[in-house]
Amino acid sequence: MCNVYRYARYMAQLVTRVEDALAAAVDELVAAGVVASRSEAVRLGLERLVDRYRRDEIGARIANGYRARPQSEAEVAWADESTLRMIAEETW
Repeated sequence: MCNVYRYARYMAQLVTRVEDALAAAVDELVAAGVVASRSEAVRLGLERLVDRYRRDEIGARIANGYRARPQSEAEVAWADESTLRMIAEETW
């Protein structure tokens, strides 16, 4: 199946308006070969936004888990000991 038909059939279409300055900046990216088209620039921007949000959410969940159940001194003692040994072995 041709890519054009695949896009039309399997991909949602989003329509939006942007300020002229932003459109001009995107056009510069296209002209410079950074992205192939305005559509690609929008897709990349949305993918990065969604990825950043997901990563922030995961990080918050991890941090909340440690707040709910902090590690004990015994659980982290090995890291402190290891760090002290590495520093002592440094030749500075």
